[in-house]
Amino acid sequence: MEGAAILLFCLLFVHKSYAAELKTISESNFLTDGDTLVSAAGIFELGFFTPGSSKNRYLGIWYKKISDKTVVWVANRDHPLPCGSPLVLKIADQGILRIFSNATMIWSYNITTSGKAAAILLRDDGNLVLTDQQERVLWQSFDYPTDTLLPGMKIGRDYVRRKEWYLSSWKSSEDPATGELTFGAETRGYPETKLRQGALVIFRGEPLRNSTFFAGSVLDKSLTVRYDVIISESEVSFAYNLEDNSILSRATLNSSVHLELWAWVDNARGWRLVYSVPSDLRVTYNMCGAYGTRSMDAFQQSCNCLDEKKFVPKNQKAWERGDWSGGCIRRTPLECENGLEGFIKYSNVKLPDTENTLFNMSMTLEECHTKCLQNCTCMAYANPDDSQSICLLWFNNLLDLQAQNGGSTIFVRMASSELDSQSTSKNIKIILLVIIPGVVLIGLMIATWLCCARRKWNHAKPAGEGEILIASKRLEEDMEQPLFSFSTIADATANFSPENKLGEGGFGPVYKGMLEEGKEIAVKRLSKNSSQGHDEFKNEVICISKLQHRNLVKILGCCIEGDEKLLIYEYMPNKSLDSLIFDKTQSMTLDWTKRFNIIKGIARGLVYLHQDSRLRIIHRDLKASNILLDQDMNPKISDFGLARIFGGNETQASTERVVGT
Repeated sequence: MEGAAILLFCLLFVHKSYAAELKTISESNFLTDGDTLVSAAGIFELGFFTPGSSKNRYLGIWYKKISDKTVVWVANRDHPLPCGSPLVLKIADQGILRIFSNATMIWSYNITTSGKAAAILLRDDGNLVLTDQQERVLWQSFDYPTDTLLPGMKIGRDYVRRKEWYLSSWKSSEDPATGELTFGAETRGYPETKLRQGALVIFRGEPLRNSTFFAGSVLDKSLTVRYDVIISESEVSFAYNLEDNSILSRATLNSSVHLELWAWVDNARGWRLVYSVPSDLRVTYNMCGAYGTRSMDAFQQSCNCLDEKKFVPKNQKAWERGDWSGGCIRRTPLECENGLEGFIKYSNVKLPDTENTLFNMSMTLEECHTKCLQNCTCMAYANPDDSQSICLLWFNNLLDLQAQNGGSTIFVRMASSELDSQSTSKNIKIILLVIIPGVVLIGLMIATWLCCARRKWNHAKPAGEGEILIASKRLEEDMEQPLFSFSTIADATANFSPENKLGEGGFGPVYKGMLEEGKEIAVKRLSKNSSQGHDEFKNEVICISKLQHRNLVKILGCCIEGDEKLLIYEYMPNKSLDSLIFDKTQSMTLDWTKRFNIIKGIARGLVYLHQDSRLRIIHRDLKASNILLDQDMNPKISDFGLARIFGGNETQASTERVVGT
């Protein structure tokens, strides 16, 4: 009964007849309990309130024009005021905000400032500011967030003013005191956001980057969210804004372990939930351990190693029981082989925890590769923001990885024996460029001279074939792939044994081979009576050497000796697509999922050729026999002998002969 009487008294006291709406608070103009300070456009108001059935009074800010009273900031959240006492907010001496009751100061906000406080204003963005006579801001509520992030408010750190901005939940819906949940920016290493329960990390956001995304719509209004990020020596911060600033929105950290973004719907007279994080409370931070990735299955939570061919569970028995906390380890340990180790690219991932990383805000991805390669303790590198040149380096195990559609790309350090030929060639190339550029240059000059001299001495040609020799020399200069000797390829294919023959096309026969280091290869050998000649050979090498995509076949190099012209490719164990779809038995192995993935892969490859590569390529001979399948049934477009290179601005051209199928 006593509590009900106090509550009734509070309500009667608030609804006094002389309540006023103020535009400013000054030394001579006070805010009393029942009055409100209103922003210029009437969007927000400041005043005293009692949450729910609480017996306490608080000074807070809420939306003025909406029916659902939603508090977005509380001044004295950890210092409740007694209900029933006459309360006054005023600017005291030396610019100190204070609340008095019967002339007794019962709460204050101390402000260190050299200016003289003149007025308190409430802005239309929800920011309560204390200004001097020149209207300079001496203090603002945005520097002291509670549980709500409004558009334009910052999360992060101001190193100059030594301030940290973060959200903290209410203890309950009727108690705005600081709860145990916090959401802020982790600024050790490259900045990212983390949601904590006490000291325990519950959820980790992605590394901070400027971005814009469509979050849905409210009636006829589009909800496009823009993330604005500042990373500098003086400040690290993150803020969000809506492209349509006429929509009222707020992000709130509630006591149910969620950070939720809300938008107000006038017609429904209520708040609509746009999205919340974490979206699934079953998912905990780093649940899969080092180098483990969470499954994207919405119905069953499970973990996989980042790459099950190159990583294995650290504790296999625990992993099988569903205890994934031990994570995964490399199948082949790192030994720092003087830079011969390299990196494997993994796409569509949420980048791992960046708390112990180093970063450079003006370094290209290639420079980042070199930097990481030169340091034995560097485990991975990435660019977290494709719109900028940023190098992010990891020096510990990769934690809290996650498969994610449309995610980022990371390059993970591997032992040399785990690398494909493309990665190995790239690393060796970088080592040569960094360590012994002079030796490389001299070696290339000598090799070129010897190669040309040997051709002239040992392969004299009749009149007219000298043009082929000159063109071959130019081809070597245009190539971005290594040259193999004919003897090396002959040994690899058992001297082009018929048993190693994989098939034959317009270019000539194709053989399976094995290099001395154990690498399987496929070798195209230009036959003397081939309908494709030097131009097609050159076109194939130049096109593929300048293209890099997961759905294009990789060329490992070529061989030009005398009449012999050979192309060396990565070996595709599942052969070509036509060998499957046109064989009744083999076609049964292609279910709809595999067929659909093959279709998508081919489409991705074509989009890359037509739009995204540094050269605009039209294949002109696309058919099932020119689609190769790797061991995971990923499609690779091959045979670029008849391909056409367009200029950057060209969209059409005429061909001088009939080509293709």
